[in-house]
Order: sequence, then structure tokens, then C-alpha cells
Amino acid sequence: MKKNILVVDDERDIVDLIRYNLQKEGYEVSAAYNGKEALEKAAAASPDLVILDLMMPVMDGFDTCRQLRANPGTARIPVMFLTARGSEVDEVVGLELGADDYIHKPISPRKLVARVKTLLRRAVIQPDDGGEHPVIKTGKLEINRSNYTVKVAKKEIFFPKKEFELLALLAANKGKVYSREMLLNSIWGTEVVVIDRTVDVHIRKIREKLGDDANLIETVKGVGYRFRE
Repeated sequence: MKKNILVVDDERDIVDLIRYNLQKEGYEVSAAYNGKEALEKAAAASPDLVILDLMMPVMDGFDTCRQLRANPGTARIPVMFLTARGSEVDEVVGLELGADDYIHKPISPRKLVARVKTLLRRAVIQPDDGGEHPVIKTGKLEINRSNYTVKVAKKEIFFPKKEFELLALLAANKGKVYSREMLLNSIWGTEVVVIDRTVDVHIRKIREKLGDDANLIETVKGVGYRFRE
């Protein structure tokens, strides 16, 4: 089955160029020209990947990504920013909002296609989660890797994709210390350049959602994190 990619950019010539090159590689491509339209199409069609511009009318890329991640129906769709805004601050914000990649314009069509293939491959390969059992239970915490749900004291709490994968990886390997670099490579992959602070921010958000169970994730000073045995 062909992978479907939603390209979101207010510049139609850029959309047409991306569409042409992706269709040559055998992908189905749909388009949206602002963030609001992108949210509607993503919710209706559930594409395999969203390529998202940052500067758009109606709703910018940051707000679009934020809402994609906040909606359980679209939260697991990989998101790639493709934007002319190349500052480190913008890149960090985009990745912390849950984007899977952040690419600066201009980029050659060949490189873009290569990054798309890498991201789609990574989307179907789950991180090393420690075994065949899809459900992890620890005290009041229940993590189901089959349907990406987390329950705390039997109450389901929504975790965006990256937060879920971090929590599941740590919980499936209790007592194992993961450096920030190991977590970055496992969850974001080696193709995306992100900083250590990205992991810290995601861990902080996870702890906030765990509430009284926040201490299940321990900080190993100067090294990284581990899930308490």
C-alpha cells in the first residue's frame, strides 16, 4: 500500500515541487495551504507523514503541530517541519512540540526524499522496549504499547508520541540508566540533530502527568535517567 504524505505550505509552487518529487518515488501526496486546512485533512485521512511549513496564514506551523499532537486521532502521525526559519530556537521549539524532524529550506529534492524515507522507516520501527509483552504495569501506572495509552490509577492520560516512547522505553527497562544521548538516538534517531535539553523538557512533562508517581523516573546526576526498580 502506498504511503500517503500531506504537504502543508502556503506557497503553491513549493507544494507542487514537493508533490512532483514524492510522487516520482511512489508516494500518494495530498496538500493543504494553511494550518487549519491541514488539521482537517489530517483528521479525515490520517496520512503517514505531514510535511509542515512554519510561516503560514490562518494558523502557523507551531500551532498546527501543537494541535496535531493534542488530538489523539492525529497524535501519532510523524511530522516534519520544512521551513525557511533556520534559527536554533525555532528548531528546538519545533522538536519540543513533538516534530520528528526539522529541515531548513532550501533543500534539494533528493535530500528531502531521503529524509522522508528515513522518517517513514523509523515510524514503523518501535524503540527497543524490552520484550514482547505490550502492557507494562508498575503500581498505579499502566502503559499499553499496542494502542499507545497510559493509565495512572485507572485514569487514562494522553501522552504525545515522543513522551509516550520515552516513558515506555524507560519503564520496559527498569533500573537501566540511559544517557541523554542514548535517549535521543533511540527516540529521535541519529538523523535529527537535537540538544540534550530536549530530553529534559520531555521528562519534565512526563513527570508532571505522572503526578504522585513522578519519582518513578529517577535522575542519575551527570548521566541521564532510569526507571526505578
